[in-house]
Amino acid sequence: MAFIITDPCIFTKDTACVDVCPVDCIHPRKDEAEFEPAKMLYIHPEECIDCGACIPACPVAAIYDSPDTTPENQQDLIEANTIYRIDEPDTIAQAEAMVQAHVDSHPDLMAIPGPERAAAHQ
Repeated sequence: MAFIITDPCIFTKDTACVDVCPVDCIHPRKDEAEFEPAKMLYIHPEECIDCGACIPACPVAAIYDSPDTTPENQQDLIEANTIYRIDEPDTIAQAEAMVQAHVDSHPDLMAIPGPERAAAHQ
């Protein structure tokens, strides 16, 4: 399983991770039509080569290197990362619905600004 992007990215969508990815596996990019409506970025699990360049590049500490290291309150976002496929409207809609469900079920966590939200996971 590839790396997982979690909720500090929701509504933040900083693309520093996209800029350092050597295989272009993080979507949507700013130049993709899906970027504006997306709630967060996603890592394509079949394109990711597990290089880890995205982790230190992420200014909000939203990326974990495996499902096992993903905090318990972020586990529901693993599936969203797994199914999201750029240019596949059905998978985009499914992933975004999962993210919205996460937002709705964690109002206290989502009230914390993205850059500070990662600390709340500890």
